[in-house]
Amino acid sequence: MAIITMKKVDLPNGETLTYREREGGEVKVLFIHGNMTSSKHWDLVLENMDANYKLYAVDLRGFGGSSYNRPIMSIKDFSDDVKLFVDEIGLKDFALVGWSTGGAVAMQFAADYQGYCNKLILLASESTRGYPFDGKMNEHDTPRRFTLHEEIKKDLIRTIPVQTAYDTNNTELLKLIWNAVIYTHNQPSPELYDEYVQDMRTQRNLAEVHYANNTFNISRHHNGLVQGNGKVDSIDVPVLVLQGDRDMVIMKEMTKELVEDLGEKAVFIELKNCGHSPLVDDLPQLLQAMTQFLEA
Repeated sequence: MAIITMKKVDLPNGETLTYREREGGEVKVLFIHGNMTSSKHWDLVLENMDANYKLYAVDLRGFGGSSYNRPIMSIKDFSDDVKLFVDEIGLKDFALVGWSTGGAVAMQFAADYQGYCNKLILLASESTRGYPFDGKMNEHDTPRRFTLHEEIKKDLIRTIPVQTAYDTNNTELLKLIWNAVIYTHNQPSPELYDEYVQDMRTQRNLAEVHYANNTFNISRHHNGLVQGNGKVDSIDVPVLVLQGDRDMVIMKEMTKELVEDLGEKAVFIELKNCGHSPLVDDLPQLLQAMTQFLEA
């Protein structure tokens, strides 16, 4: 049985991050979750990945048990927290795995802080050019791409319904959303699904994450809202890009952008019969793809 311990660390910037640590061997891996999740959602990986690996999964600011003393307004805010986190716990020479929004955080970290991670795995990650936010503020609007955080906070499509479900413990609506776009094939066990839904409700930064994704762009292209800063070229480690062939959250065009912008440093593998959560759809396939890359 895997020994997984929940820990917390105080950062110099006044935030406190909680994280899961799994006992293992010498090969270190840090996992970064995405939107509407936390380190809790890595539990199947932490429990089942080979014992040779020493595993860490962090709760980003405003998720899980981590604090949210100051609002985040960019992906870089998250990645700077991760830098402070790994420094505080003395973590170096590790592989970095980012899922969905966590992929953007992982890319930003790898670009800004060379010499920390040795390999990068992007699982169902948003593009190097961000994830556009289309919404509307009244029922008669035609959906359009928002530019401002204040607009996103008032969005009637993705922000207000989810935030309301969080606030009122509307588990039926949260499961309806996830069954529509994420758990389209397999579902977690009923008990685990209930735990995941309650974990979703720990999120305190929904509109800010949408805004951060909307404005993220480390490519050399304009993404329709902001010009890219070219930081993708500073990523100097091997990258594995994984996407399920039935992913309804990350469009294939986004993954195409990701692979194009990363260039020769990236290898792409399509996970068969998987959606946005290969952790639930086909955990053995996911673990095999990751471990083959980590051992190469």
